Amino acid sequence: MTLSRVRGASLWGQALVLSLGAAVSLGVTRFAYGLLLPPMREALGWSYTLAGAMNTANAAGYLLGALLMPRLLQRWRPVPVLRAGMVLAALFMALSGFVTDPVALLVQRLLAGWASALVFVTGGLLAAGLAQRRPQQGGWLIGLYYGGTGWGIVASTLMMPWVMSVPADWPQAWWALSVVCALALLALWRTAGQLDQQSAATTTEPSHQKTRFEWSQWVAGLAGYACFGVGYIGYMTFVIALLREQGASAATISWFYAALGLAVVLSARLWARLLDRYTGGQALAILNALLAVATVVPAIGAPAWALGLSGLLFGAVFLSVVASTTAMVRHNLPVTEWPRGISAFTIVFAAGQIVGPTLVGWVADGPGGLAQGLACSAAVLLLGAVLAWQQRPIPRSSQDIQGVD
Repeated sequence: MTLSRVRGASLWGQALVLSLGAAVSLGVTRFAYGLLLPPMREALGWSYTLAGAMNTANAAGYLLGALLMPRLLQRWRPVPVLRAGMVLAALFMALSGFVTDPVALLVQRLLAGWASALVFVTGGLLAAGLAQRRPQQGGWLIGLYYGGTGWGIVASTLMMPWVMSVPADWPQAWWALSVVCALALLALWRTAGQLDQQSAATTTEPSHQKTRFEWSQWVAGLAGYACFGVGYIGYMTFVIALLREQGASAATISWFYAALGLAVVLSARLWARLLDRYTGGQALAILNALLAVATVVPAIGAPAWALGLSGLLFGAVFLSVVASTTAMVRHNLPVTEWPRGISAFTIVFAAGQIVGPTLVGWVADGPGGLAQGLACSAAVLLLGAVLAWQQRPIPRSSQDIQGVD
């Protein structure tokens, strides 16, 4: 085996372990709520608007974390922030099982969202650093990190089939998910330390590099990504509830969600070339359009096999949308500006997620029900595709990036 192959395997392994951070920050901390929503709504008597507001609170916390991230990273390196976020995520997930008051649960979801932002953004920075070390596999390495969200979805699904049929058991599910977060932190701890040493050696760039992240240059891409935040979260929040409304069994729902999670994991390899090929917003636009197709299928009363394909397509695409923005930042900005660029995309993503669940829940409380709510999500995703297509690469004459592309 050549030295190059050994190095590539080492980076691949580090990205895979790092993906446990994404598994916690989105797969468990956010998306497991889609499984818990039906039994919690039944046991606590919630409307769809209130159920959606829970994920809106989570997204608001995520936005708070994203807004604070540039300042936090000025004081601490990414790895200590990542570790702290995973500890806090485990704590807040556990606390959610001890309360039933809607306000208290909203606060818990907000705090869990704040913790997940600390993990997700710092993990994205470390993944971009791995891609910097092996640019020819950059899209795959970044995709491996974000694809880890699928592991969190699969773990949540396999752990909680009993929650789907016994509403009173939902507090125990929160505690079990907290244990998953803690175990992921233990598995990640050593590798995170190694990544911290490596990033310290690669983030210092020549002083002649003057390019800075400017919001005005990224309007189309940021707008398209905000639409993604609004549209995708409606599907992830309410698709399980829609399947239950349509008479799907607990076993069918578990298989559906597990298949979606596995598709997320496999998506890292599926879209790697797309992320490496396009330096503007084209990848973001293409993936947004595919998500719109996946989201509209449940809204039109499709047969069971089509719903299964919808879940597979959605899982195979939606975290690659997130990866596409990190790849775009890596293609167009020097390493020193990556925190600002990734934080900006995270901010608009979080803002979209704040609007999405409550908007879709409000539409679903109307005469069209959940199907109409998901149709609304699909329309927003399609708008995001149109906007993202307008994002052009930052002119090469305005930057001086070495070793990024």
